[in-house]
Amino acid sequence: MSMSIVIVSPLAVWYCQFQFRDERVVMGVSKRQTARNRQSIIDAATRLFRQRGVDGVGLNELMREAGFTQGGFYNHFASKDALVAEVMTTAMIGANAKLLESLGKPLEAHHGSRFARQIKTYLSASHRDDIENSCAVACLAPDARRMSGAAQTGYARGLDRALDQLASIVEDDPALRAAEESPRERAIALYAQMVGALMLSRAVLATDRALANEIIAAARNDLLRAVSEEPEVATAVNDKLDRRRSRSH
Repeated sequence: MSMSIVIVSPLAVWYCQFQFRDERVVMGVSKRQTARNRQSIIDAATRLFRQRGVDGVGLNELMREAGFTQGGFYNHFASKDALVAEVMTTAMIGANAKLLESLGKPLEAHHGSRFARQIKTYLSASHRDDIENSCAVACLAPDARRMSGAAQTGYARGLDRALDQLASIVEDDPALRAAEESPRERAIALYAQMVGALMLSRAVLATDRALANEIIAAARNDLLRAVSEEPEVATAVNDKLDRRRSRSH
C-alpha cells in the first residue's frame, strides 16, 4: 500500500486565501459595473425618447449615446419593449419625486396658492423648452398609447400618483375646491389643461415661437383665474403682439 503526503506551507494557504478574496472583489466590481452600464443605457434612452419619441430611436443610436456597441444591449434587456417599460416606470417615479419636492416648498408671498405656483412654473417658456428635465407626463404622453402593456402600466401608475399629489393640494385649500367636484376631479381638470397646453405649445415651437408663447400664456392665465389668482395680463398681451408682428412680416 502506498501513501501520499501533501505538505501545505503557510505561504501557500495565505496565497490561496488572497486569491479567493481577490476574486470576490473582482466579481463585486463586475456586478457594480454591470449595474452602472445598465443605468447608462436607461439614462441615454430617457434623453432620446424625450427628444424624438420611442419609435424615432434605434438600438444602434441608443447604445452609441450610452457609450456602448449595439451587441451589448441584450446583455441588459430582453427587448426594446423591456427597456421602454423600465424607462417609463423610472421616468414617472422621478417625475413624482420632483413634484413632491416642488409642492413641499414653502409658499412665497407673491403666490396665492401652491397650485398657482405650479401653474406658473409648469406653463413657462423655460419649462417648455427644457425637454430633457421637464415633466415626463407631457414628454412621454404621445408614445404611451403605442407602448407595451408594461410600459403603459408604468405611465398610468405614475400619472395616477401625480394626480393624487395635486388632489391633496386642492383638498387642503378651500379656495381651490369647486362646489360640484371632488378634490381629485378638480385636480384632473386643472392638470389636464396644463399638460395639454404644454404639448400644444411644443408642437408648434419650432415653426412659430410666437404662437407657442401665446398658447402657454393664454392657458396659464385662464388656469390662474380658475384657482383665484390674478392672471399675468402683461405677458399675455406681449405674446399676442409678438404673434401679430410675426404674421405681418
